[in-house]
Amino acid sequence: MRTDERGAGPALPSRTLGRSGVRVTALGFGAAAVAGLYEAVGEDEAASAVEAAWDAGIRYFDTAPHYGLGLSERRLGAALRAMPREEFTLSTKVGRVLVPYDGGGEDRAAGFAVPATHRRMWDFSADGVRRSLEDSLTRLGLDRVDLVLLHDPDDHEDQAFREAYPALEELRSQGVVRAIGAGMNQSRMLARFLADTDVDAVLCAGRYTLLEQGALDALLPAAEAAGKSVIIGGVFNSGLLADPEQGARYDYAAAPEDVLRRAVRMREITESQGVPLRAAALRFPFGHPAVASVLVGARSAHQVRDAAEQFHRSVPDTVWQALRAQDLLAGGVPVPGRRVP
Repeated sequence: MRTDERGAGPALPSRTLGRSGVRVTALGFGAAAVAGLYEAVGEDEAASAVEAAWDAGIRYFDTAPHYGLGLSERRLGAALRAMPREEFTLSTKVGRVLVPYDGGGEDRAAGFAVPATHRRMWDFSADGVRRSLEDSLTRLGLDRVDLVLLHDPDDHEDQAFREAYPALEELRSQGVVRAIGAGMNQSRMLARFLADTDVDAVLCAGRYTLLEQGALDALLPAAEAAGKSVIIGGVFNSGLLADPEQGARYDYAAAPEDVLRRAVRMREITESQGVPLRAAALRFPFGHPAVASVLVGARSAHQVRDAAEQFHRSVPDTVWQALRAQDLLAGGVPVPGRRVP
């Protein structure tokens, strides 16, 4: 669809990542789901989801080579090429290089319902970082990305700090990218990135949600003290906080019974206050001033529109008070005010 045929969409609040000058909308679009995360997604459905995000005012989009073996980047790039490049912020990740594979089968073991056309090869070398970014730009069909993140360097800590991070720093100094950082499902190493490097932002998935706040111990205070930004992914903890029912996922696997019961109790409390659990989960991270954006993964236009609607809902103070009263939210955990961040 031509850009001039689309509405501009309602404005969303935005923040700058650290001192980079790169701005992200408070609500961002995580593009793993449109690459067939857990179940297949058709081309038209994926394109409609990205278009719905644009129409909802979302101007921050996140992807990675890992998502659907490059399918996320190809689909997101195809949709965003119709949009004015200066109006959106795009992040992708490095650390996994895709190598062609002709053995057949599907990528189900990695969580994606796509043909196994490639293998992922861990590579946090300087050359691997540059190659990964070049490959990503080819798949995206765009001339640049704004933010590049080291992706899941959990088992490659030494090489990530010794080789991959300096390569990102060089790319930033050359103007190839505008902002750099790391994205992980843990907070310890992300806190080290904030302390030991000059990253602009980190993406923390699943560790600062209504269910768990491990990132509050060191990561978020470190970011605030350094004037750097945290992007929150996995705000629904793999879907549990979106729909806490039997079979719901938590951390990419079936939710344990005790965690499921906790999420169900949270839903009962928020709904008793007239607020869907999804709305409280989306708003919660903004209680901390270091949080710049929350990414929502959506596989359809309907899910995108629902996320935008929940984001704009008012969440009264009584919701947080009720959760505290039932020992579902600790007293020292910061909570947001009534206004949209």
